[in-house]
Formats: sequence, structure tokens, C-alpha cells
Amino acid sequence: MLYESKAYSLRCSVHPNSFHLILKASQKLCVKKPPVFYLNYRNIQGKGIATPTLLLAFSKFPEQESQDISQAAERMEMSIQVANCLFGFFLSDILSADLLAMIANISGCLPYMLPPKCPNNCLANKYRLITGACNNREHPRWGASNTALARWLPPAYEDGLSQPRGWDPSIRYNGVQLPLVREVTRKIIHVSNEAVTEDNLYSDIIMVWGQYIDHDIAFTPQSTSRTTFLNGMECQMTCEKQNPCFPIKVRFLIPSREIPGMDCLPFYRSSPACSTGDHGILFGNLSTLNPRQQINGLTSFLDASTVYGSTPATENKLRNLTSKEGLLRVNVKYYDNHREYLPFTDRIPSPCAQDSNSSEGERIECFMAGDSRSSEVTSLAAMHTLWLREHNRLARALKNINGHWSAETVYQEARKIVGALHQIITLRDYIPKIIGPDAFNLYIGLYTGYDPTMNPTVSNIFSTAAFRFGHATIQPIVRRLNAQYLDDPELPNLHLHEVFFSPWRLIKEGGLDPLLRGLLAHSAKLQVQDQLLNEELTEKLFVLSNNGSLDLASLNLQRGRDHGLPGYNDWREFCGLPKLETHTDLNTIITNHNVTEKIMELYHNPSNIDVWLGGLVEDFLPGARTGPLFACIIGKQMKALRDGDRFWWENDNVFTEAQKHELKKHSLSRVICDNTGISEVPADAFQLGKFPQDFKHCDNIPGMNLEAWQEFYQEEEICGTPKSVENGDFVYCSEFGKSTVTYSCQYGFRLQGAEQLTCTNKGWNFEAPVCIDINECENEINPPCSPSTKCINTKGSYKCLHTDPYKLSEDGRTCLGNAHFLFPVSANTLVMTCGITLSLIINCRKKTENDNSPAKKLPSCKQTDVFHDMTYIQSIFQLWFRTT
Repeated sequence: MLYESKAYSLRCSVHPNSFHLILKASQKLCVKKPPVFYLNYRNIQGKGIATPTLLLAFSKFPEQESQDISQAAERMEMSIQVANCLFGFFLSDILSADLLAMIANISGCLPYMLPPKCPNNCLANKYRLITGACNNREHPRWGASNTALARWLPPAYEDGLSQPRGWDPSIRYNGVQLPLVREVTRKIIHVSNEAVTEDNLYSDIIMVWGQYIDHDIAFTPQSTSRTTFLNGMECQMTCEKQNPCFPIKVRFLIPSREIPGMDCLPFYRSSPACSTGDHGILFGNLSTLNPRQQINGLTSFLDASTVYGSTPATENKLRNLTSKEGLLRVNVKYYDNHREYLPFTDRIPSPCAQDSNSSEGERIECFMAGDSRSSEVTSLAAMHTLWLREHNRLARALKNINGHWSAETVYQEARKIVGALHQIITLRDYIPKIIGPDAFNLYIGLYTGYDPTMNPTVSNIFSTAAFRFGHATIQPIVRRLNAQYLDDPELPNLHLHEVFFSPWRLIKEGGLDPLLRGLLAHSAKLQVQDQLLNEELTEKLFVLSNNGSLDLASLNLQRGRDHGLPGYNDWREFCGLPKLETHTDLNTIITNHNVTEKIMELYHNPSNIDVWLGGLVEDFLPGARTGPLFACIIGKQMKALRDGDRFWWENDNVFTEAQKHELKKHSLSRVICDNTGISEVPADAFQLGKFPQDFKHCDNIPGMNLEAWQEFYQEEEICGTPKSVENGDFVYCSEFGKSTVTYSCQYGFRLQGAEQLTCTNKGWNFEAPVCIDINECENEINPPCSPSTKCINTKGSYKCLHTDPYKLSEDGRTCLGNAHFLFPVSANTLVMTCGITLSLIINCRKKTENDNSPAKKLPSCKQTDVFHDMTYIQSIFQLWFRTT
């Protein structure tokens, strides 16, 4: 009996007796020793206190779809790297295009490389898809979630494909090594908490809005593996550079390191996008290889994905599907003076800090929102909460004036308004203050309508460097004020590290109001050239106890190198700015010459400067809070986000003229008035003012009148009200002067029957459809559960069941053994990589039995000790053969 690929002319023929040999050879080729799987975070500390590295991993942990794409891309990349190492030449020299496509299919990449199918109904022109796909009909992936970040300049990898800048210490840049990022932080960026210059124009909430909007348009997941792909070493336990570990080397040991005595900080590379990096050779001409790109897990658009998510699965978790008012889910345990909080995450127990004075057994988990980083700091959690409340406020009001609207219509209309408010506040109130009026006019200008040739996809340089300017505007102190905007003795000031991942402080220490007052009435930190990031960020990032720390500045610099961002001068030339050749040139754009001296001492040449640092230290433009380089990049990105968005609020037929007139009246101050107990606010929340003279009562803060959304409903005399469907809903949508309804199903169900019904003189032209449960367990290409578990289909979802002696892990998909090792992330990658590689060897030998090609030189399969969990590996290989 032979296992054969039925889909391809080149057969993969393996006799059953050879199966164990393949497994043994797999270990020989790919695993130097049994992999060390990363520990379950519940057990890593023993006392339940998460380390900073684990907190970062939690906030950077991708949603399921992003996770699947990341793992597929990593499997594909490692397969090609291992095979290239074994064969010593490019695989496409000996393999057919069909087999190369099979590799993409086996790895799981192929489905994510195909263009999405765009719905062609009335609804698709009325509301944006939650994924952002099909916004542009000609380029449906532009701006969609889980696609690669855009490149405005080719990446500068050391090997031209994927190796980060600074990876190989023997490589010289203009004759010198790149400095260690931790040394750059220590000598140029880091300052004490006392070294703060207050911004005399803008309030602290401008910094929060910048962080919040960044989380609306960009999220780059880091590798889901905690261990090296080839030898299974934990990244937290090694200072060796081996994917996905790219540790931050330090010259001076850090007393509070998680692993005492190690001379590095752990760092995980961002996940690659499918069909990029080393495996770019599989698709296209070998002379034009595809360098590694990184994924944006969110939609690029300013669409309030912070509120609603960027995938159907996330949206489904956030919605209250039992409500007739199109509401979002809220916390059912805690309220803020009868106002809503965000619901808790379903990943329980979460790693968020707990109140040391709480009663035994009481836990306040991390919040759940449209973005996984909502609990990073209390100010960010407050902003997320504010917009949850605003959606529900709008939904209730819209349902009140349009009683005939279905829950789906109410939800979509409220979502559409909230998205428009995010766009208005950002482009009208925020960006002009950041880049200044001259750069705004130069790079953005007046809106002239939708441009289908404009790619709105967020760029790598914007998300990885330019928009991280805001880190230099973060105050080290968190202030909370009473109703008179005075210090509250019951709510003393806190250091920033005391509010990292601490939702309990919102719930138990006064709710949103005191925190928002502190943000409105106190100034932001001014970005000063010799006062960049304070010690709360460089020495105490995500510290919940004395068990380690991270350094945000070093993370930013290392991330830029990980992504292969070209150097500072390359980006200045991109923006039409003069190239800086010498120390003297640098002094012309950086007033503080002590800073330029330190920069040249470390980098030696302006072209070597990491772009995030270079952009950060430039002199501000007039009326701006950034220099010319970042103003250019931010301006270009904002124009792309506006002009390349078919659903931009000012575009024709998105809102009526009356609705646009009302939307213009609204502001962040009005949102605060409507959703908190605060009664006096500045007219412009971002403008710093003194209380009470510069504040206005909420009665005098203008806002929109929702009567512009009122529809005068007249039931179809012939057709009547459309039939409702279980586990789905419909939306009215007129097309070509005819009344139509479009049906949709909840996540986990699929539509059976006509999607769109039109009213004719004989009634509705089709019977109403039904929503059928999807059996996720039948998905062989992307199985919902690990092979170590059993998949059970449930209504609208599925369950992954473990078998003794294993336990189910937090992700609900994989099993933990007795030692609480988390099984499949590294093992899955390793074994799948080895399986694909072995299949290539088999195919190559089969193909070259009678020729003299280089494949004759392939290593022979020699017996070695069998892998320690044969059942687990065999199930993966069975899945592999079943897939092919």
C-alpha cells in the first residue's frame, strides 16, 4: 500500500514500513534534542505573578486567524530553510511548480495567499466588512486584516531576504558595527522620572489618543513560538540568535533580570507573512526573491476596530447577540456608577495584576476589546471603555427612533457612526497638532473624494517607527482628580508601572471619571531631545513585581532591525529631505549638540542611525510635535488611509449631507460628556487648559442630533415584513429603486438559500434562507484543534477535548502534559517542517533515480532514536498525508 498525492502528477510515494524511518530521520535532520516547550503562564512563577515577557506575549498574542497565518508562514519558512541547508541549492531547481504549490498547501499558507471572494450585494456597498477586505474592488486585500504591511522602500535585510540588521556582528555598516540597541537606550534615550518637561499646549489625553488610534490600525503579532525552531531552546533561556529569538544583548547585567546572570533581554521576531522571506523563492522568478514581510493583524482603516475587532470571530465574541438593540457585550459583574465596563477576557486566568487586598478567590481579569492590548495601561482601558459605552448609547438611541430596524441594522449603523467619529477626531483634531499645519497641507490637504488607485495599507515604516514617536510623550506619573479637578487624597498619584495590566485599579479605585479628569487637566510630557523615554518605560516596562523588566526603547529599535527597516538617511531621501553626511550636517537639524555627539559616538555615520531614533530627535516643525521626517511619514500614511478608503465618512453616499453636518458637531469632549459622570470639560479635549476658566459645562458642548438618521418606515404592502431567521438577521437595503433585504448569519453558521431578497409585485422573489451550523471539525486544511485533542462540533462553535493524562491549555485547542508543557506551537512547527522536508527528499530521489542531478547528493536516512511522542507525531503526519 502506498500513500500518494492524488492532486499532483509528481507522486509522494511512501511505503508504511518506511513511516517510522521517516519519523526517525525527521528527528535526525531537524531536532538536535527534544524541544523545550514554553511553560504555561499559570505555573511559570508559582505565585501567579506574570513576568514582563509573558505580559508582552499576552498583549501581542494574535487572534486565532492571525495565529494560524503566523504558524503557517513559519512552517513554510522553516521548511525551505532546512531543505536549503540540506540540499545546498535552491529547491526550485529540482522541484515542479505543482509540488511547490503543494508545500504551500501543506504548510497552511495557500488559503491566505489567494484573493478573498467579495460579496456582490447591496449590503457590501452600505457597510464595510469587519476584515476590511473588498474595500477596493480591484485590490480586495488592500487594507484587509492579516495581510502584509506595506513597504514604501525595499527592506534592508543583511542577507537580502530575512536576516535582521545587526544579526551578524561581522557585517559592517559604513565600516562599523551597528551599536547594541540597549547601549543606544542607555546613552541617548533613557532619562529619570524627574527629567520631564511639561507640554504647555496639549493635555495628557492627546498621548492616550495616539496610542489608542495606533491600536486601531496596526498590530504586528510576534512569533507564537517561545522556542527556537531547530533546537527547541527557550528564548528566555538563551542569548543565541536563532529564529524566532533575536535577543537584545546588554553590556551590563540587569539586577532585576528574569534569568539572573544572562547578558540579554528576550526578544521574539515578528511573524512573517506567507510567501515572503526565504520561501519567496517558491513563487516567481529566482532573480527577484520576495523578502520577508510582517503581518498586520488588524484592518489598516480608521474603522474603530479597537471597538469591534478585525475578524468575524472577534466581532462575534464582542457582540451581545441576544439583544434586539444591536448592543456590544458588557461586564456583568462590575459597574461604574451604573455605567458599563468592558467584559473580561475568555482566556482565564489572565495574567493581569490583582489587588493585594482583595478577598481570597476574587479575581479581576484582563478586559476584552477589539484589540488584545486594551489592558496594557489603565488610560488605554478607559478609552476602550468610553467607546464601548458610546456604541451602546448610540445603538439604544437609534433603535428608539427607528423601531422597525433589525438588531443587525442598529449594530451596523452605530458601528458606522463610531467609525466616522474616530476618523473625524483623528484627522481634524489630532493629526494637525502632531505634524503641524504646513505638513498637513503639504502631505494631506483637503479631501477630494475616494481614490481607488491609493493603497491604504498601513506601512511598515509608519507602524514600526514613525507612529511610535508617542512613546516619548508618556508621563511617568498617573494622576486622578476629583469633581473639582483637585487631587483626591483617596486616589494618590501612581507611577506608570503600577498601572500596567491592572484593570482592578479602574474597577476598585473610582472608575473612569477620576482618571479621565487627570488626563484632561494635566499636560502631556513634551518630547525633548535629551528627555526621550523615562525609566518607567526603559527599566520598569510591564513590571508587576520584582521578577524582571523590559525596555520599550530597546524593543522599538530591535523591532525596526527585525523588520529590516532601512536607515535614517534612506527615509530622509524618500521624503525629499537633504541627506545628512557628517556630524556638522546632523547639527543642522538637531539643536541639542550634546545629543548629536552621543549619536555619532555610537553610530559613527548618520546613515547608520536607526530610523526611529533619527526621527525622534529632529527639531520640531513649526506648530508640530514631530520633526520633518516623521511629519512626512505620518502625513503620507494619513492621506492614504483617508483617500484610499471607500467608506471614508466624507465620501459620497456613505452618509447623507444632513448626517455629515451632524457628525461634524461631535468631538471627544462630547463623547466624554455622554458616557461618564464628568460635567465640565475643555471644548477641545487635546488642548491644555486650566480649570475652571478654560472648561465648559457639558450643556455647552455641541453634539450630533440623531434625528438625521430617522427613517420613516412604511411596510411593504405587497411583501410585508421579511421573515426572521434563527442564528442570523437581515438588513433593509434599497437597490435600483426596489426594496431589498440582505440576510447574514452569525459566526459559526452559513447561509443556505438566497442571500438577497427583492420585493416584486408578486411578493418577495425568494423564500427566506436559513442559517446552518458549520461543522468546524471537518476542516482538514485548517483543523480547529490540535492533533493532540479530539474535536467536538457544537452549535455555532466547537470544543477541543483532551484525553488523560493531559489537560486543556488556555487557548482551548491544545493539550498540556503532566509537566504542564504547552505542546504544539514549537512541536507542530518542527514536525511539520521535518515532514515537508522529508517529503521533498523522497520526491527528489524519486525524480532523480535515473539522472545525474544534484539531488543525488541528498543525505541518506539513518536510523536514530524515535521521537518521544510517536502518537502525537504520527497524527500530524496522518493529517499531512490526508491534506495532500
